[in-house]
Amino acid sequence: MSDPLPGFVGFAEALREAGLPCDAHRIQAYLAAVGEVDLTDPEQLYWAGRLTLCADPDDLPRYDAAFDGWFTEKKAGPRRRGRQTPPKRAKIASLAQAPRQGESGREPDQLRVAASEDELLRHRDLAELSVAERAHLRELLAKLRPVLPPRPSPRRRAARRGTLDPSRTLRAMLAGGGEPVRLAYRRKGTKPRRLVLLIDVSGSMGPYADALLRFAHVVARHAPGRVEVFTLGTRLTRVSRQLRLRDPEHAMLAAAAAVPDFAGGTRLGETLRAFLDRWGQRGVARRSVVTVFSDGWERGDPGLLGEQLARLRRLAHVVFWVNPHAGRAGYAPVQSGIAAALPYLDRLLAGHSMATLERLLVEIADA
Repeated sequence: MSDPLPGFVGFAEALREAGLPCDAHRIQAYLAAVGEVDLTDPEQLYWAGRLTLCADPDDLPRYDAAFDGWFTEKKAGPRRRGRQTPPKRAKIASLAQAPRQGESGREPDQLRVAASEDELLRHRDLAELSVAERAHLRELLAKLRPVLPPRPSPRRRAARRGTLDPSRTLRAMLAGGGEPVRLAYRRKGTKPRRLVLLIDVSGSMGPYADALLRFAHVVARHAPGRVEVFTLGTRLTRVSRQLRLRDPEHAMLAAAAAVPDFAGGTRLGETLRAFLDRWGQRGVARRSVVTVFSDGWERGDPGLLGEQLARLRRLAHVVFWVNPHAGRAGYAPVQSGIAAALPYLDRLLAGHSMATLERLLVEIADA
């Protein structure tokens, strides 16, 4: 019996030529799957490829056509005029095309596969994603719904209970002929608290910078007037305006053009001092939720970083530090920057995956 491996690899190449995103990770998963099934059973062979090589519902028709052309016809021999379709081919086609009744239908299967892929991707390290996985990550980021924490507002709003609102009560009396038909009340309102994102774009943070800026774009687009975004490197750059563009790709290009020190060095203490002198003291950081994204590698004076974090802590409502390495096993905050900043932080959080970014949004909403 000949080795079936070249045939399976050739089938994956045929799918790639048909337009399916069959990268090395999917092909490896496919080969592992066919190693666990009965190769003589077309049904098992069909589902082994469908669950590992299809990334989108639009891929299913092309996968069905490629599977029929590659496996069924090869096993049935050369096609002859007038010859009927083999029974096994009809069986596989019924599985791929005809919807089933109840919980075993096609749609629940697709949802389970999609949910499984999403769940795996949510816990993958952002620095280790392939090109296809990064594209999928952008789709997951677009589904985020950030919620900014509320803060008391000096303005009052109408309410069913609270203090009496004389103006509205008087207007209601005038409208009712001078009789106090109904008393109006008001109470203190709320408004979203400002969120400030400081993203380290130095060389050590390069593998995470793109995903973090896209995360910042989603948050900034959700509340354009309440979110400020800055990049930290050898200098401070404000990219709030660029990240308010609607299209993510246009926003990333505009931000990249605005940041002159991308993938350069890190002087966290000096850039934080520039932020506080120019923006923080003037109100951007006052009573705000400030989140710093950095691995803590500091080329400058760690003492200066500690002094600026102390200033920031006195101004801000809360200060979070998100470190992509904090989620790894055995991590200890021993870097010079992290060690200097730790006494002035409310929380040190991990930020290496989609799941940790979702957890960050929960922390921000609860701030």
